[in-house]
Amino acid sequence: MKRHRRQFLHLAAGAIAMPRTAWSQAYPSRPVRILVASPPGGTADFLARVMGQWLSERLGQPFVTENRSGAASNVAAETVANAAPDGHTLLLINPAHTLNATLYENLKYNFIRDIAPVAGLIRAPNVMEVHPSVPARTVPEFIAYAKANPGKINYASAGTGTLLHVAGELFKMMAGIDMVHVPYRGTTAALTDLLAGQVQMMCDNISTSIEHIRAGKVRALAVTTATRSELLPELPTVGEFLPGFEQSAFFGVGAPIRTPADIIDRLNAEINAGLADARIKARLAEVAGPVLAGSPADFGKLIAHETQKWGRVIKLVGIKPD
Repeated sequence: MKRHRRQFLHLAAGAIAMPRTAWSQAYPSRPVRILVASPPGGTADFLARVMGQWLSERLGQPFVTENRSGAASNVAAETVANAAPDGHTLLLINPAHTLNATLYENLKYNFIRDIAPVAGLIRAPNVMEVHPSVPARTVPEFIAYAKANPGKINYASAGTGTLLHVAGELFKMMAGIDMVHVPYRGTTAALTDLLAGQVQMMCDNISTSIEHIRAGKVRALAVTTATRSELLPELPTVGEFLPGFEQSAFFGVGAPIRTPADIIDRLNAEINAGLADARIKARLAEVAGPVLAGSPADFGKLIAHETQKWGRVIKLVGIKPD
């Protein structure tokens, strides 16, 4: 009996002393779930499936997309925050996760505290566009028109408390104008009403609006990112006229906070390898987003910055979720 006990203690001690890389080499030991906080078909779902296929090929286990929409992306985030921290449950992070920290007062999780950043994927640029009936071809002309017509311009968003809503309020504050916010259930409905002239302005993803822009159905004024877009290189940025303005939708991968660092580092390395792969880059170009490669720390800094930035706007304006 004593000999068996000594053997058990020896094996246990060996397991404890096992290098962290050994745990990483054993990962993943079963299928991995990537929770997406939206229905199938959207940008986040597309990214999860593309990167999931890549990780499946590289790591030898299925990386399965699981759509967990609901409660403004909080259902998926809370599920991952409470999951076992072993790298087998991941979150496809979207912009709502940085907004919800301020929008919702009684969340059962803390995104910064409970979700570990793994890797960025893309940073998708939007384009500020107006209906052709608006007599403005540049951002300064639009601001002048809005100042001459306070409260008469309607701007559309994908819903109250969404990134496009909060960004619209930031634009209003920085430009010193008065516009009326019209929330929709998603960007598709908002764009439909912009095309019909029911609203006068919105910011939309370049990939979904570019054909309408080329056809003259909407007029593009500027891109909302810090630098110009390769898809519409002739367009200036909003920040060229309102220094400091920047708005883009970023997406990435997160894990439960106590996930071992070696597992996070391995996932980060494989995801960055995917972002550098020509085949993957070509597929990501379909959503018009430059890749967001970098370390977990780099991605964590971006999450913290965006949470603080939009949190200040939400508090200043007094935005409340529907």
